[in-house]
Amino acid sequence: MPGSVGAFGPLEIVGLVVVIAVLYTIAVNLITTWRSAMGAGSAHRRAMEQWHARVEQAKLKRAEAEKPEEGWAGFRKFKIGKKIPETKDLCSFYLVPHDNKPLPEFKPGQFLTFRLNIPGQPKPVMRCYSLSDAPRPDYYRVTIKRAPGLSSCFFHDVLKQGDILDVRAPGGDFFLDMNKDRPVVLLGGGIGLTPVLSMLNEITKRGMKLETWFFYGMKNGTEHAQKKHIETVAAANPNVKLNICYSQPDPAKDAQGRDYQHASRVTVDLLRKLLPSSNYDYYLCGPPPFMESLVTGLQKWGVPDENVHFEAFGPATVKKKEAASGAPKGTGKVTFAKSGKTIEWSGKETCILDFGEANGLKLNCGCRAGNCGECAVAIQGGEVEYGKSPSFKCDKGTVLTCLSVPKGDCTIDA
Repeated sequence: MPGSVGAFGPLEIVGLVVVIAVLYTIAVNLITTWRSAMGAGSAHRRAMEQWHARVEQAKLKRAEAEKPEEGWAGFRKFKIGKKIPETKDLCSFYLVPHDNKPLPEFKPGQFLTFRLNIPGQPKPVMRCYSLSDAPRPDYYRVTIKRAPGLSSCFFHDVLKQGDILDVRAPGGDFFLDMNKDRPVVLLGGGIGLTPVLSMLNEITKRGMKLETWFFYGMKNGTEHAQKKHIETVAAANPNVKLNICYSQPDPAKDAQGRDYQHASRVTVDLLRKLLPSSNYDYYLCGPPPFMESLVTGLQKWGVPDENVHFEAFGPATVKKKEAASGAPKGTGKVTFAKSGKTIEWSGKETCILDFGEANGLKLNCGCRAGNCGECAVAIQGGEVEYGKSPSFKCDKGTVLTCLSVPKGDCTIDA
């Protein structure tokens, strides 16, 4: 009906179709543009994610490249960065890597092995010295006591700041397991302070609240190394129970309560008096009488062998423990091939090194405790066995005479 609402003529219908077509085209273009934009955004995001992944991978590679090695093969060059006297007979040497590369961490209580080119000696001298500080990224520290012999006098009298030394990576089976939370008793006698001081420094450096009893014994104040440092550490850490023992305090210079706590040696009787119980892990290092009395006393107190840990640089400090653990006695004849001697094993000596020396032979030796490898010789026939596992790992077909005894007839290249 003409003039009625809702009626469309041909022109109106054509116009409506054109409008719909235009709107459809616009919608299609918008959708296409949106999809392209979204695709571009996704591509951009993927590109950014890949870029970030490459950056993180590069960071990891760089960190891995800069990460210190777990150790090193053979010997590495170190420079004496500082030489600091501690007491009349003690001196600390701060060793920095000559190549300026980061240092691998060590386990507190371990030692370094040095190859020393001492003037007048036909070949390098091998010696082991305990690390006396917690692991640090830029230096190692050893504290050495002057004693009769070549190596310690060479360190004290000849070596100076800036000198270069050949050093083997940290090693040794005497160390504090930092993953355990069992309370500990650290006992050092004289220069035996060094490995237990390393343990104490690591415990406090980490901020651990581990119950720690620290015993350090010496004659008097003239031998008291690291006095201020140890006092400062104990004052700042309530979990550290400090017990300094002077066996012969100087009345004119040493004051009990200020310089030391006990006018006695470090003994098991003192431990039994002070400790709440025997239920601790014990770490000890010191001269032979110190070691033997403590190991024997702790055994009598009922402390299990697995809770008594010690460092030994010399046969006198290990005999007691070897005897307690049923070390092999040895049997048979030992042929020293180079010396042209075959000798029936006596059973009196604890190792082939002592046996050879008792029979007039000159054998290579260093630490005499299985740590440095200087006494290693080729075994040409037969077998040997060890009373304790050596820290130094021998090549196949090589044995350490300082810890081994013959297991029947054997021949060694010595």
